[in-house]
Amino acid sequence: MSQPHIFQPFLDTYQKRVNSALDKYLPNDDPPEHNLAEAIRYSVIGGGKRIRPAMVYAAGEAMGVSNDLMDIPACAVEMIHAYSLIHDDLPAMDDDDLRRGRPTCHKAFDEATAILAGDALQALAYEILAKDNHAELTPQHRIEMLSLLTQASGAHGMAGGQAVDLASVGKVLNLGQLENMHRLKTGALIRASILLGGMCKQDITEDEIELLSNYSLCIGLSFQIHDDILDVVGDTETLGKPQGSDQEQDKPTFPAIIGLEKSQQLAIEQHELALKYLEPLGEKADSLRQLSAYIVERQF
Repeated sequence: MSQPHIFQPFLDTYQKRVNSALDKYLPNDDPPEHNLAEAIRYSVIGGGKRIRPAMVYAAGEAMGVSNDLMDIPACAVEMIHAYSLIHDDLPAMDDDDLRRGRPTCHKAFDEATAILAGDALQALAYEILAKDNHAELTPQHRIEMLSLLTQASGAHGMAGGQAVDLASVGKVLNLGQLENMHRLKTGALIRASILLGGMCKQDITEDEIELLSNYSLCIGLSFQIHDDILDVVGDTETLGKPQGSDQEQDKPTFPAIIGLEKSQQLAIEQHELALKYLEPLGEKADSLRQLSAYIVERQF
C-alpha cells in the first residue's frame, strides 16, 4: 500500500474547512417548481479534491493570513471551478457522462437545469466575495479580488481557453499553442486561486505578488500536463471520469504532441521552477512547496 503524500494532511484540513463553508453558502431549499438548489449542491458537495481552495489557503498561509479570512475566496474559486465543470460536461461541450465518479449534472438532472446551476454558481461566487464582511478587507481589496476572479473566468481566462480547446479538436497544435490554451483554460483560475490567497494580506508587496504569480504559472502548467498524463496512464475508477476521453475526442494533449516521457519531464521541470520562485519566502511557503509536489505526483 502506498504511503499518503506529504501534502495530504494539509489537503484534508483544507477540504474539511472549505466543505463546511460551502455548505453554509450554497442554496438549500428548492420551491416545488424546480430543483435548482439540489443540482447546485449535487455538483459542488459531491466529491472533488478541493485543490483550488487548497491553493487559496496555502498561499494565504505563506503570507501570514488567518484561515478565517480566506474562507470566502476559497469558496468562490471552488464555485467557479464547479460551474466550469458543469458546463464543460454538457453535450455541446465535452459531452461527458461521468464526473467525480458520478453522473454529470446534466445526466443526473437535465441539460437546462445543469446550465442554470452553472450560471447560478458563477453569480454566487461573485456575490459572496463582494459581500464578505471581514473588516480586514477594504472595499478596494474586494474590487481587486473580484476583478482578478472575473478576468480568470472570462474571455481572457477559462471561457477563452475552452473556446480554443473546442476549436482545436482534431487539429494539430504546436507546444506553444497548447501551453497558451491551458494557461487560459486551466492556469487562469489556478493563478487567481493563488493570488486571492495572497491578496488577503492587506500590505502584500508587488514583489510578493510577482513571486506568487510566477509560481502559479508553473504549477498551472504542471497541473495540466499531469492531467494529460493521467488520461493516458490512469484508470476510470481512480480518475472519477472516463479514462482516455481526450484521445477519444481527438483533443490536443501534451503526450500526443511531445510524447509521454517528455511530458513527464516537462511537468517536473515546471515543479522545480515553481520551487525556485518560492525561495525568497522561506519556510512559511512550505505548504506551497508540498502542493506543487502533490500536483505532479497525484494519481487522480
